[in-house]
Amino acid sequence: MSGFAVGSHSRNELHVTNGGAADEHRSPPRQNAARTCRVCGDEIGLKDDGAPFVACHECGFPVCRPCYVYERSDGTQCCPQCNARYKRHKGCPRVAGDDEDDHFEGEDFEDEFQIRNRGENEVRPTGFDRSENGDSHAPQVHPNGQVFSSAGSVVGAELEGEGNAEWKERIEKWKIRQEKRGLVGKDDGGNGDGEEDDYLMAEARQPLSRKVPISSSKISPYRIVIVLRLVVLGFFLHFRILTPATDAFPLWLISVICETWFALSWILDQFPKWNPIDRETYLDRLSIRFEREGEPSRLAPVDVFVSSVDPLKEPPIITANTVLSILAVDYPVDKVCCYVSDDGASMLLFDTLSETAEFARRWVPFCKKYSIEPRTPEFYFSQKIDYLKDKVEPSFVKERRAMKREYEEFKVRVNALVAKAQKKPEEGWVMQDGTPWPGNNTRDHPGMIQVYLGSAGALDVEGKELPRLVYVSREKRPGYQHHKKAGAMNALVRVSAVLTNAPFLLNLDCDHYINNSKAIREAMCFLMDPQLGKKLCYVQFPQRFDGIDRHDRYANRNIVFFDINMRGLDGIQGPVYVGTGCVFNRQALYGYDPPVSQKRPKMTCDCWPSWCSCCCGGSRKSKSKKKDDTSLLGPVHAKKKKMTGKNYLKKKGSGPVFDLEDIEEGLEGFDELEKSSLMSQKNFEKRFGQSPVFIASTLMEDGGLPEGTNSTSLIKEAIHVISCGYEEKTEWGKEIGWIYGSVTEDILTGFKMHCRGWKSVYCMPKRPAFKGSAPINLSDRLHQVLRWALGSVEIFLSRHCPLWYAWGGKLKLLERLAYINTIVYPFTSIPLLFYCTIPAVCLLTGKFIIPTLTNFASIWFLALFLSIIATGVLELRWSGVSIEDWWRNEQFWVIGGVSAHLFAVFQGLLKVLAGVDTNFTVTAKAAEDSEFGELYLFKWTTLLIPPTTLIILNMVGVVAGVSDAINNGYGSWGPLFGKLFFAFWVIVHLYPFLKGLMGKQNRTPTIVVLWSVLLASIFSLVWVRIDPFLPKQTGPVLKPCGVEC
Repeated sequence: MSGFAVGSHSRNELHVTNGGAADEHRSPPRQNAARTCRVCGDEIGLKDDGAPFVACHECGFPVCRPCYVYERSDGTQCCPQCNARYKRHKGCPRVAGDDEDDHFEGEDFEDEFQIRNRGENEVRPTGFDRSENGDSHAPQVHPNGQVFSSAGSVVGAELEGEGNAEWKERIEKWKIRQEKRGLVGKDDGGNGDGEEDDYLMAEARQPLSRKVPISSSKISPYRIVIVLRLVVLGFFLHFRILTPATDAFPLWLISVICETWFALSWILDQFPKWNPIDRETYLDRLSIRFEREGEPSRLAPVDVFVSSVDPLKEPPIITANTVLSILAVDYPVDKVCCYVSDDGASMLLFDTLSETAEFARRWVPFCKKYSIEPRTPEFYFSQKIDYLKDKVEPSFVKERRAMKREYEEFKVRVNALVAKAQKKPEEGWVMQDGTPWPGNNTRDHPGMIQVYLGSAGALDVEGKELPRLVYVSREKRPGYQHHKKAGAMNALVRVSAVLTNAPFLLNLDCDHYINNSKAIREAMCFLMDPQLGKKLCYVQFPQRFDGIDRHDRYANRNIVFFDINMRGLDGIQGPVYVGTGCVFNRQALYGYDPPVSQKRPKMTCDCWPSWCSCCCGGSRKSKSKKKDDTSLLGPVHAKKKKMTGKNYLKKKGSGPVFDLEDIEEGLEGFDELEKSSLMSQKNFEKRFGQSPVFIASTLMEDGGLPEGTNSTSLIKEAIHVISCGYEEKTEWGKEIGWIYGSVTEDILTGFKMHCRGWKSVYCMPKRPAFKGSAPINLSDRLHQVLRWALGSVEIFLSRHCPLWYAWGGKLKLLERLAYINTIVYPFTSIPLLFYCTIPAVCLLTGKFIIPTLTNFASIWFLALFLSIIATGVLELRWSGVSIEDWWRNEQFWVIGGVSAHLFAVFQGLLKVLAGVDTNFTVTAKAAEDSEFGELYLFKWTTLLIPPTTLIILNMVGVVAGVSDAINNGYGSWGPLFGKLFFAFWVIVHLYPFLKGLMGKQNRTPTIVVLWSVLLASIFSLVWVRIDPFLPKQTGPVLKPCGVEC
């Protein structure tokens, strides 16, 4: 599809400019008639008598003979599904534990313990990451190569030279294990190539990933301290509630309520971190299993989504770098397709992608030739490292200089486009061929699709194919609800299903580039795992950021959340979806439930007397019968998907490619219950929309396009599925795709998937998979946090609130606690604001929230203080987070809590309950061109007022308290220390905010000072006028009348 397609389904319009609208689509996946092994994915062969090979006679779990032999020799010797011990088959070597009578006639016992050499016609697995055009991108696994394991990613290293010691050592250890099991003889050491091939085959049949639990020496003390802290917290609250401060009862009551809320908030945050885990991936095994030499790559295709709204606010050069990193990813080029969503219908982004596609023809082969990291030119050329490290080819320096010059020229061309876009002509934008730009009216324009590169597009400078790049701008018309980013992502889901239909989707923001070229392979180690992959809805990667100041003043990196909380959730049901850097299973986005593994029925004993069957076996049978009745629709649903997918296609050359009525052709041979279930598939139109092509794609679990499709019908359907009225009266945004109803659509989308029983995985490779940019300016950071908190409040007030949604479903309890914490944390701002005000009030009035402590009561305060410190220290110990990152997170929790979170609560209540949508604008005042100049840029916003007022109040309180102690003598200093401690606690937590107000010149803007001083003065005057803590006199007022009175 080399042309630019513009159309509106509602107006029955379709225009193609700049060439034809034809494009070669991906061929459908191969239909495997034979059964495949659930361990390695290979076909299951036949036995000598022609019958299918069945490894386990108990449950019939599909396992091929090589996996069966390997499991008996080096594994657990049990079936992966029912855990029954494998029995020995004829012709298979005997292992320890086999029955003596497992002897078959005609066997040659001298050959029984030998490993057969594979035939010459069998393809040997290698470690090449090879695409169909013959490119070799990934490191190769040589006969003397090294394969090593460590935490994070494990790749096959390419080592040259003979007699590598570490490789030989591993081979020898493997041979020793085989000899101990009686599988090889001691005299069989001459065939080195065969041994290494056997070793590689054994590696390929190993799991692609594994869980790495935290060391018990680190996690056990952590759990003990958590339990102790919970007990101490209970006794502390018991003491606080039963010992009120009678002289300051209002302050005491407020403080107790705040402390109780903080305790509940800590429980919601702490217990989901009870079982943190790490994960380890094996990229070499993935390559050996799915990329065999001489065969096309069997890695699953991936569609990559990049979302953009306004290129004037999101610089096009950043989006271009993100796209370049995707096109240069270490993955077969025919398996990758990049979709860029332009929700602003901007001709600037359209022209930028045209320039990007041209520059990619030179950039992509350069990256793959020299294994460049990262594969985004802006950040690669700006690295302050020795770029010659590990480079041995003399031509590298020359080509790098030429490439850097070409990138600078490309950057200048993009900057020229940006300068041109600053002022829109009165007649609107005009394309290069003279036609008006269809998106001149950003709120009223047709859908637009443009395909660059790919199989029908331009090749790179070396004549090789490049991944496909697709520009998409969905149709927008007045009077329709477009649902912002969530609606744009759902449009990409549909258009990608029509054009390519990859089974997996990678979602990236326009400012998040691929920092690790093997990131997609890391995700495939989980999603393509035969056991784990079918139950995963997505693989989430941590967010890492560039351009943040060294001290991370405003906790932009969010290290505590990504390195502690997310790893804790990975040990339960999986991490939450955070909006970017996530690889999805397409079937999970379609609202399907995960496949249910059929468990082996429990074995019953027939030795019980018949009169015992009513209380022993009878109830068991009735339960199983009831369970079978309730799960009857499960196999029907699976059979339905296969039947409808097979009979969905019309064998006609013209007219519609698909017709929903053809589903009825597959109804013969089913009973009435199954027939009614199949007939209900006509409701697909109400669920997925009026597109037979798209509905057919949803029935293909392994992706690919159905047979009989043509380019003309595909482009017409692609325009149709991005029309503005397509989602009306469907379940898009309700049960399918990205869920609507909150500005933080990511939390809702992941929550719905986990409620259906899906699991997610957290992948943390050693080299960060993705990197992006974050606002380092104080006002921008507060507004970012405000948007997140507002989304949480919206979810709290919706039907999807985790407090009451989907109880009795498949969401685990600790996972539910984590989701509850994500939607109630903004409400912590209210007690936090009161608690930060109490120290100033105590210092100004001389009262305190705690009465005089006894020695026994002081133990609970000391124990709580020590348990808080111990929990933090042990948490840092197992997570590896630095104490500076932890402290910055604590500081910004207070800063954001008394500003952005507070405004989000009131803004959310007004928006949901009263329908009033309020916005807090940010205005730039001044900037600097120096490094991190934006850090000192001041932007006025109302979010700055509450924290500034708290700082002034507490500073005034400290001065007043110290002055009062000086005037009243020595006895006043003892009670003062407790009040000063709480006041300094507030000031220290707000210190980064104070530095942000001062700026580089240590000056506070006048408007902030005026507002804060005004509010603090009013509060102080009102307090002095009311003074609720002084006893009121009820009798006559007696005053001295003179000296001699």
